[in-house]
Amino acid sequence: MLLMSNVSPSGPPMAASPLTRAVLEIDEYASGLGWDQPARLFALVDTAKLRNQEPGLAAQLGLDQGDAAAPLTPIEQDEIPAGTALDQFLGTIAWPDAVVGCALTVERLMLPPSAETSVPEGLNDKQLAKWVAKHPDRQEVRMTVAVLRDGARESAVRLREKDSPTEVLTGAGLVPGLAEALTATFAE
Repeated sequence: MLLMSNVSPSGPPMAASPLTRAVLEIDEYASGLGWDQPARLFALVDTAKLRNQEPGLAAQLGLDQGDAAAPLTPIEQDEIPAGTALDQFLGTIAWPDAVVGCALTVERLMLPPSAETSVPEGLNDKQLAKWVAKHPDRQEVRMTVAVLRDGARESAVRLREKDSPTEVLTGAGLVPGLAEALTATFAE
């Protein structure tokens, strides 16, 4: 895990891996939309291939600036249908070969590990969500998780109470369940 204290407001650090840069770019985009947003799905494409194969689209996206563009370009997909469970929706996705990875940003309530011992037994998902929403130690977080076809993964987590680009936590293993679900969208 790495606390991104050296991220400038103008974007992720240049030394970051292409996947980390993409995750932080998506996190910054989601941050600009504010909180209480629906989940958002992104395809990740190779920027150089996009410029070569779709120069008009690359120009429209501002990617015709040569080496200044990031190696991976996130492209937001259609809205996730309202009322559809995220895991069910992800199970319906099949990506074309041009997509080298995908990312999802989603907001959730989380509790610290110390609260695990106080969770009442026998709650269904809806009851558990209500219990967490009322817990005094709950934290609202925005999680951005990205995976590549080759298995690489990266995540960024931003707390609502510390909503700043310098307070974004990054790491490959922060949200393993969501990373697994996104990886499964590439299974054939």
